[in-house]
Amino acid sequence: MTDRSTAPPTVIDQLSVSAALEHASAGVYAVGESGRIIWVNTRALDLLLRGADDVIGHDAHDLLHRDARGRPVPRESGQPRPPLQQAFRTGRNWYPRGDGTLLPGQWFSLPCEPNEQGVVALVAFHPAETPEQDAGRPAASPRALSEGERLALLADTTAQLISNVDVHGALRRVVELMLPRLADWAVIDLIVEGDEVTRSLVVQAQDSVLRIREDLQGPMPPIPASSPMPLSKALRGAASALAGPETYDGPPDTGIAVEQRKLFEATGIQTAAIAPIRGPHEVVGALTLGRTRRDEAFTTDDLALVEDIARRIGIALENARHYQRQRQIAATMQRYLLPQLPRLSGVEMTTRYLPAPDASHVGGDWYDAFTLPAGDTALVIGDVVGHDLDAAAGMAQLRNMLRAYTWSQDNPPHRTVQHLDQAMRHITDVRMATLILARLACDPAGHWILRWTSAGHPPPLLVDYDGVTRYLHEGNGLLLGTGTDRPRHDAQAVLPPGSTLVFYTDGLIETRRELLDTGLERLRRHAAALAHRPLNSFTDLLLERTRPTDNDDDVALLTIRIPLGTP
Repeated sequence: MTDRSTAPPTVIDQLSVSAALEHASAGVYAVGESGRIIWVNTRALDLLLRGADDVIGHDAHDLLHRDARGRPVPRESGQPRPPLQQAFRTGRNWYPRGDGTLLPGQWFSLPCEPNEQGVVALVAFHPAETPEQDAGRPAASPRALSEGERLALLADTTAQLISNVDVHGALRRVVELMLPRLADWAVIDLIVEGDEVTRSLVVQAQDSVLRIREDLQGPMPPIPASSPMPLSKALRGAASALAGPETYDGPPDTGIAVEQRKLFEATGIQTAAIAPIRGPHEVVGALTLGRTRRDEAFTTDDLALVEDIARRIGIALENARHYQRQRQIAATMQRYLLPQLPRLSGVEMTTRYLPAPDASHVGGDWYDAFTLPAGDTALVIGDVVGHDLDAAAGMAQLRNMLRAYTWSQDNPPHRTVQHLDQAMRHITDVRMATLILARLACDPAGHWILRWTSAGHPPPLLVDYDGVTRYLHEGNGLLLGTGTDRPRHDAQAVLPPGSTLVFYTDGLIETRRELLDTGLERLRRHAAALAHRPLNSFTDLLLERTRPTDNDDDVALLTIRIPLGTP
């Protein structure tokens, strides 16, 4: 169940891009739809010699755009606001600084989908050299990038990493941005666990065609604790370095050095830039870019660019690993807690659990079924608010408490749920949850009787043998955690021979683009059409056909088939 007040973070939040922009080597500011600046990083303030109050809230064009003589630059085409949000744009500018001087610079804008803060574009700028400064420099390498090209490459790298759920697929697209413009080879070594390393990706640019060299990929020796060699230092997060074949000419000091010598021999790399892939909290690997011509040697400026790219990759990888670990922990917890189903004479019972598509969404959905001391069978379906490890942990707490209350006290369902609601506020970390607690029993006449209470949960669906359906709306009460003590009630129904009872969580029917009634109607129609299917087939097809394609929630499903004859 999605908690709208604490909705899952956007992909940008997940990748900590705001942190990366704050520490970027370029000045960066965010522009709102009105053209006013609504955020600025520290580097921009340093370059402009201004305080945040001097920048934020001001029109970006009026404040910052000047010509070489310091005169305001007219707006394009007479428009009142520059259309930064409409397309990628780049240009040169003279920035008025707080001390009255002008800073020559290059800038580019990256359009954004408007967010809650109203950001429609990010603008990055960097000091540009004047012609007089540039005249004294030696001729640049044919592969040297201008400041504008460097900033554009970094922006494209960030865009690829934040717009793709599959981080490893995004890495391949980042490599496509770097090759062959920046290098002939790209090598990504990743730390998989402890000091274990795998050569995860090796790509060669040959005649403008990129080839993944699987023959050069695979496991690597462990990270050495103190080797001074470039890749070893990068994998420890100690330093970036420039390297060549001569770097590894001497006797190798570690297994990593042996593999690096083999890499240089196999690829023909003559000059390389090697940088740590560092996330916010840990080093996750190393990036190596290689060129095969000595006259195109990497420079320290190139190394700084490679470091920037590696840092963005590191943020994406560390966050992806964090969410994958969360998902694995929650999935393990859910597998452990989801029970073995009891055996009932003549009654069939089956369950399904489907996790959320997004690895960052671990849920609190659960089902339960167990035999009570009096011989009845307890049936439970529930959903704890949230999509994180706390939701899964809260689900475990509620599930165990409800089991204990239901088994130890022969109370009607509504009273058990009342006790659970009262206790939940004091001895659990769960804020809100929905659930249905039901008791299934067979009376002396052979009729199967369902008695249940609902705490704000979607109603069970009863499908008789002929496909006639009805939702069991009775017995409904407030969800758990509201802090109110309004009375709860039980409801009771006789389940017809051959009927199927469906308990489910809202992930089966809910989507942001439809009314809830639409999802309920879809579930009802498909269940009716499948009424004669064997129960396992009924459940599988119901899940496949009913779950919305754009659903981002997990789903728990519990189905019960009543026998056609008497037990």
